[in-house]
Amino acid sequence: MRFLGLDYGEKTVGVAATDALGITVQPLETIWREKENHLRKTFRRIEELCAELSVSEIVLGLPLNMDGSEGERAEKTRAFGEELEKRLALPVHLTDERLTTAEAEEILAEGGVGAADRKSYVDKIAAALILEDYLHDREDRARKAAGGTGLGDDK
Repeated sequence: MRFLGLDYGEKTVGVAATDALGITVQPLETIWREKENHLRKTFRRIEELCAELSVSEIVLGLPLNMDGSEGERAEKTRAFGEELEKRLALPVHLTDERLTTAEAEEILAEGGVGAADRKSYVDKIAAALILEDYLHDREDRARKAAGGTGLGDDK
């Protein structure tokens, strides 16, 4: 089961994917567009990636406000996710993406990537963080549903 992770922004979409088993996450690319509402090429590229990688589910970061409420960006992201589901006939899971871009910036700075070069990496790194968070949360939910705590369950 392969997942595609997306960090949807005003002019970019960061893209990450899992391996075929849905275990490891790899940043892939950043899809750029001239204007926020010019999405035709963006949808086409996501469709191509889903076909090439045999993606079975999509994880889309939902930009919530720090208090957990939803604003205009969250509304636009939900609409983008709904259109993705229609076009691709794949499930799209929305997941809280608060602070993933800041975390991606920090990772790049710690890795020695200069401020001028970070823009070309930050969105796909954020997409990878969104996807990793979703997979960890999914694993935790499955473990709890099975009655495990996660503490020493493998012993």
